[in-house]
Amino acid sequence: MPPTPWLLRRPGPRRALRLYCFSYAGGSPASYLAWQAGLAPDIEVCAVQLPGRGARFNEPSCTSLAQLVDTLAEVIGEAAEATPGQPFALFGHSLGALIAFEVARALAGRGGAQPCHLFLSGCAAPRYRPWRPAIHRFDDAALVRELVTYNGTPPEILADAELMALLLPAIRADFALVHDYQYRPARPLCQPLTVLAGNADRIGSSTEVSGWSEETSGPCRVQWFAGDHFFLHTCAPDVLDCINAALEHFIEPAL
Repeated sequence: MPPTPWLLRRPGPRRALRLYCFSYAGGSPASYLAWQAGLAPDIEVCAVQLPGRGARFNEPSCTSLAQLVDTLAEVIGEAAEATPGQPFALFGHSLGALIAFEVARALAGRGGAQPCHLFLSGCAAPRYRPWRPAIHRFDDAALVRELVTYNGTPPEILADAELMALLLPAIRADFALVHDYQYRPARPLCQPLTVLAGNADRIGSSTEVSGWSEETSGPCRVQWFAGDHFFLHTCAPDVLDCINAALEHFIEPAL
């Protein structure tokens, strides 16, 4: 696969299946690389790195979800063309789930390679998303207090005023993408979906979670985990087992 600033991956031989991972608002895509050790050996993790983070820290953050989705569909589509015959799946958590879903729709519209499976984690079905305040418009102190309630950022980072001053612009931009997302009815996808949800998450209503089944003509399985919005960290081994089981029959030995 040609190098691109949009994707983080560990060097190595071609694997049988590629898993593209999309981060939640304010999340680091590099955290997905640790999954490589817990996934089946034939699955390659490719973490999607947006502008304004990591090696792309000096680039302006994305402000248009539609433009971001179009770009990511092009990047993933070109990667699929460069590795013909290699299936790929999409995993996204929270904001990342919305991006993964819209990228799958965009890929369907392109008519090229399609993901074999979608993992939609920690996110209400788009047509049933509950109202949320415009967090991105909070002042810095109020935004940090809101992040504390999400329980996804280490307290020592939240307490570091200088570090947070550097991180907040990208976090604010991510929450703007979440708030401004507009669901558009369209033809259902055809891929199987696995929906992952925490039983103590604020999006935990049955309608908000099971509503994802309306977005595909294929099967949709809901998997519950013990935890809040960030169960993907606290229940990481169980999450990886879920991914491995769902992708097992898509994997063929790499040539």
